[in-house]
Amino acid sequence: MNGDRLEIGRVDRAHGLGGEVIVTLTSNVNERLEPGSEVFVAERAYRVVRSQPHQHRWLVSFEGVTSRAAADVIVSETIYAEPIEDPDALWVHELIGLEVVDADGEVRGTVESVLDNPAADILVLDSGHLVPLTFVTGVADGTIGVDTPEGLFDLGG
Repeated sequence: MNGDRLEIGRVDRAHGLGGEVIVTLTSNVNERLEPGSEVFVAERAYRVVRSQPHQHRWLVSFEGVTSRAAADVIVSETIYAEPIEDPDALWVHELIGLEVVDADGEVRGTVESVLDNPAADILVLDSGHLVPLTFVTGVADGTIGVDTPEGLFDLGG
């Protein structure tokens, strides 16, 4: 898959006989599935014709997918899309590989991944530490500034 595209969801199963599919959206940007949006499934571009929330997931119709057989072809496939440009947002793919620096200027590790957590997403550092995004004070010059409670870096790691 194109390295610039981001994973935004997964096709879970076909729904009915007309080509609709059930999608789990992993992006927090529901507009990814708005009619007219372009996504990529199994290296192929698809345009969203219709979408609506459906039992904590999405019921989606893609242009050109008009039968149960056509829908079955993309079941279990990951859905990708181009990144959205928003200078005021923190995007997971932009955080990976950045150094985390605490309020005292000490480097605490490099971000390996970001855990999706209902209370707040969590930075997973190569040092083994976990830092909730609520403690991020800013991102600049390849570093993530954090202001954490005393003792946070004494745990784990």
